[in-house]
Amino acid sequence: MTRRVAILISGGGSNMVALVRSMTGDHPARPVLVLSNDPAAGGLEKARDMGVEVAAVDHRAFGRDRAAFEAALLQPLLEAAPDIVCLAGFMRILSPDFVARFEGRMLNIHPSLLPLYKGLDTHARAIAAGDKQAGCTVHEVTAALDDGPILGQARVPVLPGDTPETLAARVLPMEHRLYPAVLERFARGDRTPIYLE
Repeated sequence: MTRRVAILISGGGSNMVALVRSMTGDHPARPVLVLSNDPAAGGLEKARDMGVEVAAVDHRAFGRDRAAFEAALLQPLLEAAPDIVCLAGFMRILSPDFVARFEGRMLNIHPSLLPLYKGLDTHARAIAAGDKQAGCTVHEVTAALDDGPILGQARVPVLPGDTPETLAARVLPMEHRLYPAVLERFARGDRTPIYLE
């Protein structure tokens, strides 16, 4: 049975593109929706160009009313009836109630070696700590921020003279390798973590 995948983005959607491109041939999943909290997100046009249904719910229209925003976000998501939801640079924190609807089938990619550096500014924090390695993590989403079972990690060295920008540029291609690999395995029902160097 082919698994239906919805991908949530906030910006350019480079991880979304990597995921969509991977879901071909004998891959067990197919993309059914790319959804953004920003109608101007560059990733929406990329998804449309790849033949994927798109939708947007502008979070700014809801002010501080997160419940109303999430109710609106749920509508296109439930219509798409995804088996798996992938957060790919989705920059809104989702409530425990929203996450609970997709418990055990929502994935996220985070630009650090979790449990290190949950939240923002991960690359700057890794450099400031003097870490020798940085990277990214794909994990199941739980109510706690950047928490949940780890499904894969990819590592890169932190080099002398690295800036957050140069480190991010080295981590990003690993994100594009790791997330599709984890999604394929996850869609086949296998939660064994993948580790890339």
